[in-house]
Amino acid sequence: MSVELNHRITGEGAPLILLHGLFGSLENLGGIARRLQDEWQIHALDQRNHGSSPHTDTMDYPAMAADVIAYLDRQGIDKARILGHSMGGKVAMQVALQAPDRVEKIVVADIAPVSYKPRHDAILEGLKSLDLQNARTRQDADKFLTEFVEMPSTRQFLLKNLERVPREQQEEGGAVFRWRLNLPIIEACYGNLAMAPEGEGPYEGPVLFLKGAESAYIQEKHREQIERLFPAAELRVIQDTGHWLHAEKADTFAALSRRFLAEGP
Repeated sequence: MSVELNHRITGEGAPLILLHGLFGSLENLGGIARRLQDEWQIHALDQRNHGSSPHTDTMDYPAMAADVIAYLDRQGIDKARILGHSMGGKVAMQVALQAPDRVEKIVVADIAPVSYKPRHDAILEGLKSLDLQNARTRQDADKFLTEFVEMPSTRQFLLKNLERVPREQQEEGGAVFRWRLNLPIIEACYGNLAMAPEGEGPYEGPVLFLKGAESAYIQEKHREQIERLFPAAELRVIQDTGHWLHAEKADTFAALSRRFLAEGP
């Protein structure tokens, strides 16, 4: 059953849906939204169990694609372009495979339509283990997470999900912070999120895969599966960047996306 996703709409023009990755929110693609909103009406979405969207007991790509399709219905959007990073890229692919008539074209950022081995165990363990009862400041939380997550930039990304409990809801001596993420369900459904998107047949429309040159998420061995599901796909590699290519090389990422999205079908 689909849920009504939290969203932010900016700009004017043809609709462009932005889908963030795991542990993210609609703010994560804000830099790309600002760079593209002069030409498209940007619909940035919080996916289920993330950001300010509803928490649900289920989480898999068909359900998350259904959320996006339901959003298009509520907005009166017959057909849209979709740009997704990582998990959001898999959701974009699933929408295209599940409802190809609703999709003009998609941009898939640094993810392939394949199943991956678990690679977020340490992050999940760290987020679960954080003692919210005793974390009085964000610095407390950051210091604790260093045991699980080495990169400061990754910790800061994760801690954007830590929100302050409104003063009127705080209990004396109680937690100051809470997670916006639905951590128990994300952990329980992690196996679903590692899976490949799939459909009854290929998506014949235009697809642009953007790969960070230093990232291993898209590999040569994935070419056959990409071509099977997305025969019109093209690949562009952004040099000197990894999995966070939309943040590390935002101008290049936006320029490549703009050119592809503006091209005729």
